[in-house]
Amino acid sequence: MTQRIMLVDDHAVVREGYRALLDRQPGLAVVAEAGEGAEAYRLFKQAQPDLVVMDLSLPGFGGVEAIRRIRQWDGAARILVFTMHQNAAFAVQAIRAGALGYVTKSSPPEVLIGAVRDVLAGRMALSPDIDHELALSRLKETPSVAEVLSPREFEVLRLLLADKGTDDIAETLNLSPKTVANIRSQIRAKLGVQSDIALTLLALRQGISA
Repeated sequence: MTQRIMLVDDHAVVREGYRALLDRQPGLAVVAEAGEGAEAYRLFKQAQPDLVVMDLSLPGFGGVEAIRRIRQWDGAARILVFTMHQNAAFAVQAIRAGALGYVTKSSPPEVLIGAVRDVLAGRMALSPDIDHELALSRLKETPSVAEVLSPREFEVLRLLLADKGTDDIAETLNLSPKTVANIRSQIRAKLGVQSDIALTLLALRQGISA
């Protein structure tokens, strides 16, 4: 039985390479592609693939928000993150949002294929490098941003770090400006900072960027 896969990455050339790799594997077929979060959410509902292989750095709302929305629409959706982000914070947020796997793009092809098979079977899959980062993050005395913030708060933080204003964030996430302002205040309170400058410095110290 062929397992149907949707690819989500904002680079068409990159998607073409992954499509070629996955289509060569027995029992796997790429049936849909998206280049941004909103498109991924819309196409998922149309194609209803068995697996989504998704990057986190996407135009508009990012991969974490896309994962959250897809899982909200289909609680059984199987999503594997395949991204350049090697920071444990991104892995924690992706998994909290509903991803079953997290593989970095520095991983060899066989790691990606193995993770695809694992997630399709309902098993958690982590590439060795991110597994190591997660282990190290648990040893830190200072709580990380990923441990403190919810996926929605993390997405608002990511957009703030991309220099987006309250109105822009509200439009991107389909929220009211008042809700975004409240989330912004919650983020500051949870992280113990008083200004956006302090918030940005804290995020950068923990290796988090837009």
